[in-house]
Amino acid sequence: MTLNAPKISSPLDAVERDSLARSLASSHDVTVFVDGTAHRLGAEAKESVVDLLQRLAQGDAVSVASIAELLTTSQAAELAGISHTFLRNLTDRGHIAVQYRGSHRRIRRQDVMTWLATQKDAQGS
Repeated sequence: MTLNAPKISSPLDAVERDSLARSLASSHDVTVFVDGTAHRLGAEAKESVVDLLQRLAQGDAVSVASIAELLTTSQAAELAGISHTFLRNLTDRGHIAVQYRGSHRRIRRQDVMTWLATQKDAQGS
């Protein structure tokens, strides 16, 4: 099981790029509409969205990826108190979610902690 893969966009066409650049030049007020409902973004999210829009307005392609506290398999195995091989087997079977960075596996700390909690609950039953 893998987590959200990075999303890569192509550059905008010239008309879209120019329109976006004009809008950003006059304001950096960002409001997101989801199903017709307006959501005003907090400062950090707003900065990230404005940066993304500015890059698109400059003609750049962009890549968006989630950032969670990612561990190497060695770090995750140490945190869980299990062997590296056992951890890899757990990821292969989908018991712990894994992301790939090239051929390297990365595991979210929270996913290791969740797996540990399920093991503790199973032993307590």
